[in-house]
Amino acid sequence: MKHYYLFAALILLGTIACSGEKKDSEEEQSVETVLPQATNEVTVMTLHPTDFMHELVSNGKLSARQYVDLRFQSAEPIAQIYVKNGMRVTKGQKLAELDKYRLTNRLAQAKVTLDNSRLELQDLLIGQGYALADSNKVPDNTMKLVRLKSGYDQALHQYEMAAYEEKNAVLTAPFDGVVANLFAKQFNIASTSDVFCTIINPNTLEASFTVLESELPLIQPGDKVEVAPFAINNVKTEGRISEVNPLVDANGMVQVKATVADKGKLFEGMNVRVSIQRSLGKQLVVPKEAVVLRSGRQVVFTLVKEKAYWNYVHTGLENASSYVILDELKEGDIVITSGNINLAHEAPVKVIKEN
Repeated sequence: MKHYYLFAALILLGTIACSGEKKDSEEEQSVETVLPQATNEVTVMTLHPTDFMHELVSNGKLSARQYVDLRFQSAEPIAQIYVKNGMRVTKGQKLAELDKYRLTNRLAQAKVTLDNSRLELQDLLIGQGYALADSNKVPDNTMKLVRLKSGYDQALHQYEMAAYEEKNAVLTAPFDGVVANLFAKQFNIASTSDVFCTIINPNTLEASFTVLESELPLIQPGDKVEVAPFAINNVKTEGRISEVNPLVDANGMVQVKATVADKGKLFEGMNVRVSIQRSLGKQLVVPKEAVVLRSGRQVVFTLVKEKAYWNYVHTGLENASSYVILDELKEGDIVITSGNINLAHEAPVKVIKEN
């Protein structure tokens, strides 16, 4: 009986051993299938000095140099409104006018008062032995006295004011532009304190933005800028720096303005992104994709005999797409520009494209 149990145990151990060998063989085959020994595919470029366009990016706001708020000078009913918001107008075009009945009446009364005071002035001069036609010969003290006594100066001021109010009962555009902020209604009494409407010349738009104090040497009046509104996608327009305010504020920022070419889609007060580009001459430049981080340091891989060699580098100025390389690399080096995320030092690579 003992021999029987011993024989059964030996058969069981043999079965388990064979099963283990088969399982290990299957796992090895599975690992080989999941982790193939593939060569990394990369794209490369040959490093040569190229013109580097330094780029400064800032946020700003649009405003028009020609911007005016128009008001009526008299509190009279609004007889006619000829324009509406968004309408383009030309210089001298009539915008709105008041009911002139009272203004015309007031001007006529002021004219009568002025004529009467002129007669009174003439009588006083005759009493002094002078004629009104010879007023240039009248001594200054005498002329001042008779003008004051006749009320001529006061009457003249009242007439001029009445004529001014009647003339300004009609609002006209002071320059070519677009009507904005028009909220008044016809037949309502015009307010002399509130703005009737605003005229904006969209051809005089400029972007106001700030740059760091340290960036001042990189900009100057006349430099080209690119302006893009945040609210409208795929709309960009060009401009030129028009002025740099010679004052650094408490935050180390300097105010800059740039004229903007309007394409009919920009508005006063829009928030925009301003990009300033300026050539800094020949530099060793690599795409940003070529620079990766290893242990917190910047690394650029170069290709040497179909292997990737990493190089610790220091980058200088940058723009939206490129870095300036300050050291380590030299002209003629072949830089790996993509496929470098998981590369190791001296890893074999295969070049699929050369830029």
